[in-house]
Amino acid sequence: MQLSKLYRNKWLLSLASPFLLLLAWPAAGFAPLLFIAFLPLLQIEDLITQEKKSQNKANVFIPAYLAFVLFNLLTTWWIWYASPFGMFGAVFANALLMTIVFIAFHQTRLQFGNFIGYLSLPLYWMGFEFFHMDWDLTWPWLNLGNGFAAWANMVQWYEYTGTQGGTLWILTTNIAVFHAIKATREEKSKWVYASFGLVTIPLLLSALIYLNVTENKRPVEIVVVQPNIDPYNEKFSGNSREQLEKILRLAAGKITPATRLVVCPETALPDGIWNEEINEHPQILRIQDFLNQSPDIRFLTGLSYYKLFLPGEPLSETARAFMDGPGHFDAYNAAIHIQKDNPFQFHYKGRLVPGVEKMPFPAVFGYLENFAIDLGGTAGSLGSNVEPNVFTGDSIVAAPVICYESVYGDYIGEYVRKGANLICIMTNDGWWKDTPGYRQHCQYARLRAIEHRRSIARSANTGISCFINQKGEIQQATGWWQDDCIRANLNLNNNLTFYSHYGDLWGISSAFLSLFLLTALMVAAGRSRL
Repeated sequence: MQLSKLYRNKWLLSLASPFLLLLAWPAAGFAPLLFIAFLPLLQIEDLITQEKKSQNKANVFIPAYLAFVLFNLLTTWWIWYASPFGMFGAVFANALLMTIVFIAFHQTRLQFGNFIGYLSLPLYWMGFEFFHMDWDLTWPWLNLGNGFAAWANMVQWYEYTGTQGGTLWILTTNIAVFHAIKATREEKSKWVYASFGLVTIPLLLSALIYLNVTENKRPVEIVVVQPNIDPYNEKFSGNSREQLEKILRLAAGKITPATRLVVCPETALPDGIWNEEINEHPQILRIQDFLNQSPDIRFLTGLSYYKLFLPGEPLSETARAFMDGPGHFDAYNAAIHIQKDNPFQFHYKGRLVPGVEKMPFPAVFGYLENFAIDLGGTAGSLGSNVEPNVFTGDSIVAAPVICYESVYGDYIGEYVRKGANLICIMTNDGWWKDTPGYRQHCQYARLRAIEHRRSIARSANTGISCFINQKGEIQQATGWWQDDCIRANLNLNNNLTFYSHYGDLWGISSAFLSLFLLTALMVAAGRSRL
């Protein structure tokens, strides 16, 4: 088949885009492919636009939905290991949302012409990503700007834009390259120059920023523990005392008199501790005994935590009734900060995984909760913080980021705006087994370091644990599925980046402009029917 015929076959084109996106995606992808990954989809849309003008009413939905289902499936199939229900939701529902965005672009181009039409695509997509950050089906894992996570030196300017800047970069470059391919001889050079500039100028800006980022020398010695507890067969089996002893043994072999913080993974204390027993719980007392030997150390760990509601106390939305008696309680995937002679500090995971830790739209889907697996070990929807808490003590103000929270740039910004000068990520990526999932998750943390210029200590139960400097460079990465303990001096930083201070301005602006365009589109469509 001739190349020109291939380029006009909608079904082959709908297979090309997802495979290009897969080859570009972290953790092992070649990120520059992102600049051409949407070309097949743009060609599909252009072919269908031409067919509609010739009264052959082709539909953009089916080839676009096929492409986005494949993109989601090829990059996030590993969710199946944690939750089959969550995987199907992430793949098919997320693909549907992406397709709706693409159809909106198509209809806008049909109604308002090429200039506004192609302008609408990045606006709609960025607006969608912004909206996707905070609703019951939130799933920003495949936000396009995340695609540069393994090539973080290309996007040092995320400290101004967050990942939304990367989404804009990808889509505008694809549009320019598409026009360079299809342009007439008279206009081709204009689009070639535009494509070259769109690629190179951000790269040069990133290189310039990278060379000028200098960390303030405010080092603190931090120890990160990777206990390597099998989340399926061991972690929640009832041998939590032995697990804690392993964690303390690993930490003891690495701490020095200069160590100021020990970071352990998500649900490192897995059995579930009730709020009224926290001061007398044997595992908490054991940690305090450990700290008595090193009183300058602070201990940060994840735990499964339960709150008992007293009679007459207002119930939360996620409160659940006891099955064998009266009363209600709430379950949390939590973090606790323990320091000698100081009160405990808590943070409850605020960004819960839809279909896994939180049932979306419970009034509709509440009956499906029993099909979900919680990544912290408790079935059903968990309680959460309205806003994140930071852990304070001495010079360190730590952001206790639990697992999925680390995918949300502006949510991490809430910690930073509360004074966090260090990011501590606690996760348990063993649910996904040895798949791209845990590697993607680790790479995404690099973007958080760049956006907020904060050093990161990452403790992952089964790997990858590591340290990340303020340029987003990974240091001392541990192996997968092995127990380990690492130590480093990380620099604290109290300065706010532009993105830390102002958040997702690009997303907010795109959302408002998208609403304006969609309103205009509906008005124009209504008039055309009259």
